[in-house]
Amino acid sequence: MDHVIEIKGLRKVYRDFWYRPKVIAIDRLDMEVKKGEIFGFLGPNGSGKTTALKLMLGLIFPTSGKIRILGKVPTDVRIKEQIGYMPEESYLYGFLNADETLDFYGKLNGIPRARRKERIEKVLDIVGLKHARKRRLSDYSKGMSRRISLAQVLLKDPDLVLLDEPTIGLDPVVSREVKDVILGLKSEGKTVVLSSHLLSEVQTVCDKIAILCEGKLIKEGNVDELLTVNGETEIVASGLKQEDISRIKDVISSSGGKFISSGHPKETLEGLFIKSIKEKQESKSN
Repeated sequence: MDHVIEIKGLRKVYRDFWYRPKVIAIDRLDMEVKKGEIFGFLGPNGSGKTTALKLMLGLIFPTSGKIRILGKVPTDVRIKEQIGYMPEESYLYGFLNADETLDFYGKLNGIPRARRKERIEKVLDIVGLKHARKRRLSDYSKGMSRRISLAQVLLKDPDLVLLDEPTIGLDPVVSREVKDVILGLKSEGKTVVLSSHLLSEVQTVCDKIAILCEGKLIKEGNVDELLTVNGETEIVASGLKQEDISRIKDVISSSGGKFISSGHPKETLEGLFIKSIKEKQESKSN
């Protein structure tokens, strides 16, 4: 299966008591996510990121449009064991320790005892919590709570992982560790869809991104392609004196410098994001 997620013309409209349209959370969304990709959802608060994830999970139902997850509709129970989901807030039983928590959720997922024990060891190692496995979760820091939540998601070894703000509230070190886990999932052939406000971090892990604003898809594509500034070229060289900088590539070589690379300069993901949102807001006001 090339496409793990296929969405066409998706709309989600929340209605009031009288069934009148109140909020258009998702408006005619079209997108595809290929197997093995890390796909990032970006957007300001209220843009529809979490709604899109819940629609993919079958937790809420679309007003119109089509969604296919792993080739089936999101409500098909046969795909549930292949999907892992971590919400924005970690909901944990504070009186349990890490081993007890993972054993409990492993039982809920129907994982046999021997396999469960094996997976608990592996996921605790992946998230770096073996040293704190016997500590009660009520004593965990924010970063440790997010990591045990991620371990819970990975316990059943899902093919598709959905993460809502996976690094929210984390310090740079723990955030880097979570990103390494996400990249590790890709190396195993897993597909990851995540939403985040931390644009610089999304830029370092995602293959493709989609920017949402007011429920509409306003930008989508490969991260490198979206951040490439066409029409401009940059040259990187070393060993040159200041007066040689303006010389062309051949002159760099003849001057004793080392030509390293050439290509198109890239703007930051943050810059692209802000510019896209402003363009959307300006077009709406005109």
